[in-house]
Formats: sequence, C-alpha cells, structure tokens
Amino acid sequence: MQGKSSKASDRKDPFQISCFYIGDAMCGIDINLVQEINKQLDFTVVPHAPEYVMGIMNLRGKIVTIIDLSKKLGFSFSRMGDETRIIIVESKDEFIGLLVDKVTDVVLADWEKVSSPPSNIKGLKGKYFQGVYKSRTKLVAILDIEEVLSSE
Repeated sequence: MQGKSSKASDRKDPFQISCFYIGDAMCGIDINLVQEINKQLDFTVVPHAPEYVMGIMNLRGKIVTIIDLSKKLGFSFSRMGDETRIIIVESKDEFIGLLVDKVTDVVLADWEKVSSPPSNIKGLKGKYFQGVYKSRTKLVAILDIEEVLSSE
C-alpha cells in the first residue's frame, strides 16, 4: 500500500498487519508501511514543537521525527519501558518514528473481515483508523497513517 491509504472497502487482497499496543488498545498498520522497528530511544528534544513530538533522532544518516502516538491519538503520554519501541514509517518523503508501548506480532488479514471503524475506539479518535480487523482471537484497530500524520 503506497501513498494515501485506501479504505477497507476498496481492498480485495489479503494483507499483513504489524500489531502494537497503545495503552490497552491493540492497533496495527499495514506492514508495507513499516520501514523498521527500532529499540533505540535516544532522541533530541525539539523546543517549541507540538506536545506529541518527542524529538528527532539520527538513524543511519536520516533525520527521523519521533512522535508519541499515544499522545497524538488523544491518550496520555506513553510510559517509556523495556518494551517501548519506535516504528519507523515514511510519509511524504519524510521518516517518522511512532513511539508505541509494545510491539506484538504480525497478523495475516482479509479485507472482508475489516469493519468500518466506530467513531470512538476505546477513547481514540475514530478518524485515524481505516477499520477494525476481527480475527478469531483478536480485534485490531488499523491505523490510517496518512490521516494520523496529516491532521492538524
């Protein structure tokens, strides 16, 4: 999936979701959007940046803006811990690091099992989601990365 993400109803082929937690909410993004998952939590604070911007980091010569995904989606700030990770995505020719509480696994999904997102998903703003995937054992809220990164 490249460029502006499409809605679930536009898709037919199976896809893989990289799953992670933001607080108690299990979320995911299309694995094709993930550049890498990084454990490095060293970043430089940027003065006067929006409160959800944690800072910037140098990743092999590329400057990556780190945002606290929890804060961006309307939760409190993430708690930094041993399982905290940064998911690197590319948006509009810029690398963005999404700080998440815990990365779990990759789920093979079918668009036919993706439901439209409710307007409010466990306190999160529904506009940031493409849908909710229902597997036999999990409900995964699928993020619309372009919407998350473009809305201001």
